Amino acid sequence: MQGADVREVHIEPEGLTGLLGMPADATGVVIFAHGSGSGRLSPRNNHVAAALQEAGLATFLLDLLTPEEAADRRNVFDIPLIAARLERATAWIAAFPGTASLRPGYFGASTGAGAALMAAAQPRSPVAAVVSRGGRPDLALPVLPRVKGPTLLLVGSLDGPVIDMNREAYEALACEKQLVIVEGAGHLFEEPGTLDEVVRHARDWIMAHLPRPEGDDGDLRHP
Repeated sequence: MQGADVREVHIEPEGLTGLLGMPADATGVVIFAHGSGSGRLSPRNNHVAAALQEAGLATFLLDLLTPEEAADRRNVFDIPLIAARLERATAWIAAFPGTASLRPGYFGASTGAGAALMAAAQPRSPVAAVVSRGGRPDLALPVLPRVKGPTLLLVGSLDGPVIDMNREAYEALACEKQLVIVEGAGHLFEEPGTLDEVVRHARDWIMAHLPRPEGDDGDLRHP
């Protein structure tokens, strides 16, 4: 597949900056919610985004806080604020001509996973699927029963406390759900091969839950 067209975009009036990656004939769009201290240039999330683009998915890596806001650590852990920004980004994607016809999914990492699930819990959320990588879904615990989008929780086997937090969140979710513990992986999935396993699980989950195009009764999952 030809490489995706990646462009920098800005969302006003919030002053948010993102990278929109558009492969030819995209079948959906994945919006990323980064963890604390991370952003659109995160090497790990860009690695995941590149693999999703190869599978035919558009990607939107967005700084959900301005540089000034991110300088205040309290904002980094303000899950309602970050979730509201994610909703704003989702509305932007729905209005942008190149992505307006694409159903969105969320990919959240660390604290960003809590924000992604809080946004997905909104009554009119259009999200088709949610993936959490080494996430803190427990930060959205009160609203998890309202999440309707199928949710995949990915946790490293070496990430002890976070495993327990994800198990608690898994029990609270009432939607289609799966908890996968990736053997030999720590919190950041830096160990050889572990991030590629995240890519495989995330790609298959999102592709399996995207709406099929009209007239297509086949399986959208990547071979």
